[in-house]
Amino acid sequence: MLATLLINASFIGMMFAEAPQTNNDLKALEGEWIYVEDRTPDRPLEQMGAPMSSKFGFAVEEGVVILVRGHGSGNENVRVLLDGKATDVPAESNTRVARYTGGWKDGEFTYRTDFIKTADNSPDGYLHKVFVPTADGLIVKVSSSYSPGSVSIGLYRHVQDIPMPTPFKATIADISWLSGSWVGTRGATGAIKIEERWGPASGGAILGVSRSVSNGRMTAFEYLRIVEMEGGLAYVAQPGGGAATQFVLTELTSSKAVFDNPRHDYPKRISCELSSDGKLTATVGYAVGGTPRKYLYTREGS
Repeated sequence: MLATLLINASFIGMMFAEAPQTNNDLKALEGEWIYVEDRTPDRPLEQMGAPMSSKFGFAVEEGVVILVRGHGSGNENVRVLLDGKATDVPAESNTRVARYTGGWKDGEFTYRTDFIKTADNSPDGYLHKVFVPTADGLIVKVSSSYSPGSVSIGLYRHVQDIPMPTPFKATIADISWLSGSWVGTRGATGAIKIEERWGPASGGAILGVSRSVSNGRMTAFEYLRIVEMEGGLAYVAQPGGGAATQFVLTELTSSKAVFDNPRHDYPKRISCELSSDGKLTATVGYAVGGTPRKYLYTREGS
């Protein structure tokens, strides 16, 4: 198997060595890319999702593409040479080496990551990624030794090229049914208690806070608010008190609200729905496909 790997690596090196080294077209790779949609043929709706990280970045220098972030190996700023020469990066507490080889040819940037066990220098799988700049965005194709014969395909765009949805017309009074103290659990055993507390609808806003508690200690918190904006409503989330992310109201009934932000990596959609028995379900995930995360709450004291 090692001999086969070395032969393949040699062939890849020869192929990439023939690739043009100009930066003109490569510059189309630069910047941060956000997942837009799954384009894998015949993929079931529930299996749809990003073929790699929902957000990643590239930088380009002469003869080099830099993997800035989001490329999966836990390493940032990996320099992939376009002449077929390998770049080795320690991976997983130095038990493996991630070996990057790449090239640019016929309008496609390709790189492969071979994982090599440091104990005996034996192969331990690979990832193969192809990036194709198009007028519609960046097409990404991912295959690996871990899923033989399977290729995942997705479309990514720069943030400024992703349109935001048209806001649904509403006022803060239209979502007053969300106000209250809600409690629930998550995890396979329900050991993690989660709380969401939403104040009254007043002054064009509802203010909220969320907290997760495990083994008697707070493990996560989030500042929340829903505010009137541009004739509609925006859901504003600050996990851990960090930077705010806005989601635009796109659907509203007397018991359900859906907020979308296609420019966010994940989640892209947040929905809240009040059932006929008074329970609240919060759902986060992609706008289309995938397996969303659902959280079930009951009113505190009920």
